[in-house]
Amino acid sequence: MNNLKRRIDACLACVITCELCITDCIKDNNQACIILCRDCADICALHARFDARASVYAHELHALCAKICTACAEECAKHAAHHESCKACADACNTCAEVCNELASVKK
Repeated sequence: MNNLKRRIDACLACVITCELCITDCIKDNNQACIILCRDCADICALHARFDARASVYAHELHALCAKICTACAEECAKHAAHHESCKACADACNTCAEVCNELASVKK
């Protein structure tokens, strides 16, 4: 249960920080960040729901979630120096990517 909670918590933290980042990036018309954050928030929300209901397909989302989180973290890191929301998003995305990469390497 602890690993399950850790996965779900990492995904939900990523969803929240991505949504906050989107809101701030809309003000600056930062399209690249908005697009990646939307994709990231969506995959993380889906992944958390699949994990919460113990879907047999949850394992297949680990690698994709990690890939999108990594891309989002890289984009947000470019703006972290002048946007606190981008820094928080990059941190949350890196954490989620790390958790998902660990799980993707475990064969089901």
